[in-house]
Amino acid sequence: MTVSAKGRYALRVMIALAARENTVPLKELAAQEEIPYKFLESIMTELVKAGLVTAVRGKCGGYRLANPPEECTAADILHVTETSFTASACASDKKDCPRAEICPTLPMWRALDDAVDSLLKQYTLKDFL
Repeated sequence: MTVSAKGRYALRVMIALAARENTVPLKELAAQEEIPYKFLESIMTELVKAGLVTAVRGKCGGYRLANPPEECTAADILHVTETSFTASACASDKKDCPRAEICPTLPMWRALDDAVDSLLKQYTLKDFL
């Protein structure tokens, strides 16, 4: 299991937003976090759609957190950006494994996934500030 650049960038930009009280323009976020502007634009679209970030239009527009930093976990962010967050494809809830009934390792893969998810839920944006 590897967290993609999209996931790492999303986490970084969410921490940057948590450190600010006002809206932050996308151009400023991209420069501050050294993230390509177009790539960050697509990440922010996903974060807005997921309800983690609010977009504000106009002269003082930009982005800000939709909720307080202590209410947003690393799991919340990474579940938006990562297409799969499992250690083994067969442990994914999205895929029916034909050997699930007889697989001796499936419980281990599912336990690993649960442990990773549990760890990510322990860290809020406030913890990173």
